[in-house]
Amino acid sequence: MPDEYNDDLFAKSTMTFGEHLEELRHALVWSLGGLMVAFLFGLAFSNLVVEAIKKPLEIALEKYYLENSINELTDEYEDLDGDVQRFMKKSHFAFQKVYIEVPELRRVLDLVPAGADSSESKPNQETESHASVEKTFDEPLPTPSSQMVKTRIWTRLDPNITTLSVQESFVIWLKAGLVAGIVISSPWIFYHIWAFVAAGLYVHERRYIYVFLPFSIVLFLAGVGLAYFFVFDYVLDFLLSFNRKMDIDAQPRISEWMSFVLFLPLGFGISFQLPLVMLFLERIGVFDVATYLSKWRVAILVIFTLAMFLTPADPMSMLLMALPLTLLYFGGVALCKWMPRLHRPLEEPELE
Repeated sequence: MPDEYNDDLFAKSTMTFGEHLEELRHALVWSLGGLMVAFLFGLAFSNLVVEAIKKPLEIALEKYYLENSINELTDEYEDLDGDVQRFMKKSHFAFQKVYIEVPELRRVLDLVPAGADSSESKPNQETESHASVEKTFDEPLPTPSSQMVKTRIWTRLDPNITTLSVQESFVIWLKAGLVAGIVISSPWIFYHIWAFVAAGLYVHERRYIYVFLPFSIVLFLAGVGLAYFFVFDYVLDFLLSFNRKMDIDAQPRISEWMSFVLFLPLGFGISFQLPLVMLFLERIGVFDVATYLSKWRVAILVIFTLAMFLTPADPMSMLLMALPLTLLYFGGVALCKWMPRLHRPLEEPELE
């Protein structure tokens, strides 16, 4: 008995559910394999990655400590000269109040005779003076006194990023290698993601993958770069401002910062695929430009909701992700409208 006639010209290009699962397994295995190779390669650059990741945090902490010191100095001296503030900002010196016992201050000053010039002393005098100082420091300190004099000292700012365990440094080294590995292997991973998508398309639709792949990589790296070079500064300033308002000293742990750095750029890189996904869905006929424009309010609501989940629990990072994504949404609409279409087989010419 002859086979039943099938008028679907692309019947042989369709896949079963089991075949889709096999393609998904293939894409996951090859993507993870490429990530592991890139991770091992990235471990060689872990120290450089850690230094690059620490830099935004150190800059934010230095700015935080400097502003706290200037505010404290301004509160202490109402008629503070503006030159002092400019000096602090230029030299990165911080102000600290200290209290010295008056008898102890006198005792320390008596160690160096008035008018003594060490540069004019002879070698034998230097030796005798050095021995005298050592002898003085070996003596027990006198009984503390309640007579105090307040003074100030200047210290150069040195942001302190702490760890609370010995093994934490090793974990940080591994995380830095993972960050480098994800960035290095991103072209390989995106290739297999789009290959999995292409496996479920018709033959004439698969050619879009070769157009979308390079744009996908560029958008991912653009999102990661935006998070590192722009978002980190604003998010850190916003979060540290609450420490300043609540008068709580900030002593961040490097492991917590690494988790923040690992999560936020990846969220930006993945979310920046939005215009490409919109273009892809429009080209295969799932949506059209009219639908995108009519549902823009719903789309913005979804964007802000996703930004809330893809960023840490602070409104600043959510806004810094949601606002570019809103612009990218309308950029995706523009791509759908003006980007030329690929030629489809058996496509009938449009009638004028």
